[in-house]
Amino acid sequence: MKRALFCRGALLAQQVASEISQHAAISPALLPRFTRAMSSVSIPPPACLLRPLEAPHRYMFGPGPSNVPPRILAAGGRPIIGHMHAEMFEIMNDIKKGIQYAFQTENNMTIAMSGSGHTAMECAISNIVEPGESVLVGINGIWGERVAEIAGRMGAVVHTMVKAPGGYFTNEEIEQALAKHKPVLFFLTHGESSAGIAHPVDGIGDLCRQHNCLFLVDSVASLGGAPLYMDKQNIDILYTGSQKALNAPPGTAPISFNDRACEKMFNRKTKPVSYLLDMTYLSNYWGCDGKPARIYHHTGPVSGFFALRESLAILAETGLENSWRHHKEVAEYLYQGLEDLGLKLFVPDKSLRLPSVTTIAVPSGYNWREIVAYIVKHHQMEITGGLGPSVGLVLRVGLMGYNCSKANADMVLVALADALKNCPKA
Repeated sequence: MKRALFCRGALLAQQVASEISQHAAISPALLPRFTRAMSSVSIPPPACLLRPLEAPHRYMFGPGPSNVPPRILAAGGRPIIGHMHAEMFEIMNDIKKGIQYAFQTENNMTIAMSGSGHTAMECAISNIVEPGESVLVGINGIWGERVAEIAGRMGAVVHTMVKAPGGYFTNEEIEQALAKHKPVLFFLTHGESSAGIAHPVDGIGDLCRQHNCLFLVDSVASLGGAPLYMDKQNIDILYTGSQKALNAPPGTAPISFNDRACEKMFNRKTKPVSYLLDMTYLSNYWGCDGKPARIYHHTGPVSGFFALRESLAILAETGLENSWRHHKEVAEYLYQGLEDLGLKLFVPDKSLRLPSVTTIAVPSGYNWREIVAYIVKHHQMEITGGLGPSVGLVLRVGLMGYNCSKANADMVLVALADALKNCPKA
């Protein structure tokens, strides 16, 4: 039996060799057709993937993502380890401590989401809010709009406070809305990157506690660039993204819940709609639930966590207060240069300007798209127009973390001056 199989195998090998020999003699013009005829797949390999990856070097001076420094790129390029390895858990513990420092919180329930800032936004809402509950959302740019949309999809009764881009809410206005709508959650964007405003936060957490409401804050564009104190300012839930002033690649999103938020979150009547974002499981994956063993929930972005840990290490080495001071100094330098060019800053009150993302009123007579396109083409530099309700109103310049320097501000000013000189004006 074995001998018969061997003989049949030898015969098959001879046939294959013969076919290969015939194949070699086929005209090059007929070769692709012959290959398809011999293949069991009907969709050929895409030609684009048979070429090397190409990506331009670009100065990322928009609202994010920002350029990633070599040290963080190197960290993200380290060899992969298992997402459930003991060494990975140590790295995750380091990340947790780094987030606690960046947020200025002692909250145990502090993790990094596997996803962008939107993931953390949705995680906060889906874990806290149940169908039929009242939610109050401050909208002065696109991020409040997004939260209102997400909460509505989850069955919440959504109430909104709305200001034009660049506007802000007084504590008196917020207190009146809290008393009227009796929400379980109030959302506010600290760094509204679509309008370039850093919203005042002092006192709002106290108001929320008086009205038995949780205070949720988005700091994606502001963390590391403007002062924020989670515990001192009584913020119940705070989240950010990795790709702005932290300078890590997009794809991880720190978030923290205090004890008030955990009390609401872990005593729900219904399960969160999303399994992936369920903090019951994520708290275990991050070692925050006090249980002796971590159980598999999902495969975390190992390389992304490497990069996030390194970015938080750089922030710790720099010091939060030094980072805040540096962003403010460079922003003020940029403001002066923009005014010298005859440009108008979109947020007139200096105390309300977001240091990490500067908004410029679109100069009269110019098409903002032409300015943005000209700068990308001739200066290999990204600055952007508005987003959501600020589209057509502003140009946005982001100098964050690694990109935050007066030399880079000078590059932006040169590019803008060139664009104003060469772009058509109506």
